[in-house]
Amino acid sequence: MAFSHLSLLFLFATFLLMQTLGDAATCSDCFTHSRAAYYPNSDEQGTETGRCGYGTFGATLNGGDVSTASDLYRDGVGCGACYQVRCTNSDYCSDQGVTVVVTDHGSSHQTDFILSRRAFVRMSQTTSAATSLLSLGVVDIEYRRVSCSYPGKNITIKIDENSNYPHYLAFVIGYQQGKKDITAVQLCETQNFVCKLLDRSYGAVWTTSSPPSGPLSIRMLFSDDDGDETWLTPVNNIPEDWKPGSAYDSGVQVNL
Repeated sequence: MAFSHLSLLFLFATFLLMQTLGDAATCSDCFTHSRAAYYPNSDEQGTETGRCGYGTFGATLNGGDVSTASDLYRDGVGCGACYQVRCTNSDYCSDQGVTVVVTDHGSSHQTDFILSRRAFVRMSQTTSAATSLLSLGVVDIEYRRVSCSYPGKNITIKIDENSNYPHYLAFVIGYQQGKKDITAVQLCETQNFVCKLLDRSYGAVWTTSSPPSGPLSIRMLFSDDDGDETWLTPVNNIPEDWKPGSAYDSGVQVNL
């Protein structure tokens, strides 16, 4: 009898352990509690001077539902990541909240997010509730990482305006779907497919002071929290006569 009793206790403990591990495995879908503010002096959309380096592209990305991030910025690796953010005051806040894209780095009043004004009011239930949220300025929230979605858009390579053809090339990568981060980028000659690893200058800006001549191909390394890594090579190349300020369609989108 004693042996059977101990066996049952062991089986129950094993079940609880497996359940705990199962809960931990799905914790990427869990919400984290924090606080959020908004740009009080901004227009409805984001900023054109964010630390991700998106420029004017970053102000209108995701329809203007964008945000700065503090620790989630991760030295620029977090640029372009999407989060579901919802405030927790049941009198004003909707259950769905808003999905924002990280385009800048910063914090205020112990916040993880500073939302665009447009994104901040989209957490509310009604127009009058939005006015109440704005008057509060800073609210308690919960957030989680979600997949970015840009229907009809491929990954885009935007050449930075500070690039100097043909001596200096800088660019940002936009419209990246999914939940993985771009952790490395290689620039390749299309003729010989000789590749060089680029530097992350800051935010989402990748640079090289000596780009090769001819059409160029960019390889991107996508990584997730589980350690899975995948290299992706676009279908389309950057043309030989690339120009500062131009945007080039990669011809591919991530399904990772």
